Amino acid sequence: MTDTTVTRNESESRYDVHVDGELAGFAQYEIDGDRAAFTHTEVFEAYQGDGVAGTLAGEALADTASRGLTIVPVCPYIAKYLDRHEVEGATVAPPQ
Repeated sequence: MTDTTVTRNESESRYDVHVDGELAGFAQYEIDGDRAAFTHTEVFEAYQGDGVAGTLAGEALADTASRGLTIVPVCPYIAKYLDRHEVEGATVAPPQ
């Protein structure tokens, strides 16, 4: 059984996903006022195909929504995730 955790890494402006204590990927964001633009999502090759990206996106977006920020899906993976999944309380705005 694997232990997957997602944490907000404010010093790097990203959410990190760890699998069994090892960094497995990240979702980069940029804050501008009350908007959080997700610009890049990456899961390292050794962790691809195991649902790690979905866990990362879901938890990062849920945390962003809980903070009252508008989500701007610049990253194609985040945009696709939002098309397929409901994120409770999320406000989403198109990239400008």
